[in-house]
Amino acid sequence: MKAEYFRHLLKFKRPGGTSRGVLNEKETFILEISENGNKGTGECAVFRGLSFDDRPDYEQKLRWLCENIQQNSEFLKDELKEFPSIWFGYEQAILNLRHGKNLYFPSEFTEGKTPIIINGLIWMGDISFMEEQIQDKLDKGFHCIKLKIGVNWKSEHEILKKLRQKFSKEMLELRVDANGGFTKDEAKIVLQQLAELQIHSIEQPIKSGNWNDMAELCAETPTPIALDEELIGIIEVSEKIKLLDRVKPQYIILKPSLIGGFSGSDEWISLAEERNINWWITSALESNIGLNAIAQYTFTKKNPMPQGLGTGSLFVNNFESDLALKGELLYFKN
Repeated sequence: MKAEYFRHLLKFKRPGGTSRGVLNEKETFILEISENGNKGTGECAVFRGLSFDDRPDYEQKLRWLCENIQQNSEFLKDELKEFPSIWFGYEQAILNLRHGKNLYFPSEFTEGKTPIIINGLIWMGDISFMEEQIQDKLDKGFHCIKLKIGVNWKSEHEILKKLRQKFSKEMLELRVDANGGFTKDEAKIVLQQLAELQIHSIEQPIKSGNWNDMAELCAETPTPIALDEELIGIIEVSEKIKLLDRVKPQYIILKPSLIGGFSGSDEWISLAEERNINWWITSALESNIGLNAIAQYTFTKKNPMPQGLGTGSLFVNNFESDLALKGELLYFKN
């Protein structure tokens, strides 16, 4: 068994705005494992400024994995526990090596029979840009839209009010993602305003790491709260249990590249379901390689909620896609 990797710099068609700043490009690494003439491909999608493994020795660890690819997976998993995106790339490449072609989790999804329902993602920008994106998603038939908020709440609130005047919650599910953009006191007011508009949920209203403040918000909130960045860097099962038991969120968001891949996601799902905490899966600006693997995994989880998988069309220099979006339905091209 041999392994090699290469770096790829994804360039945005249009800068992507979040409350953490504007993204123009996204670095990623493609891992290829070969054995007996077969090749498996995975993506190590480090997210600079957000990933737990955004550190100076990232590529050094990736080289180490390639040099030690013959080692058993349990040993590698332990060695890579502080590098969740590298472990995730390894998981993908091994599964692809086993199943061949562009397959990771063969299913009715990869046979092209059954699609995945996804939400439409609205990037931050001026009101006209956000409204243009929303109209485009509505025209395409989306029933669930997620808006990034937390930069200019006054204008964002107006957009949400307008949307809700036009579309009831039965017609359009609205989710918002603050990326930690509010203080606790601001969040309390925003949560009430969101409830008045029957917003489905808010992701990460305050910055991660403030467990007591987040627990207080989750206990009192009229709008369901979803933890997102909060899960990053929580590696040990005991810490995951501590977080869920202390904060008691209504939802958690699973981004495999940031939380240790398929196995890391499985662990969070199991712990959440034991506590009656709901969840959904979201991509995190992977290329079409990682997005394909995440979509195939997501289908096997049979979660009926709209999933957050629609980011493959953001880049000008993406790899060829195995996925096709028809309205809000994500299909596998076979």
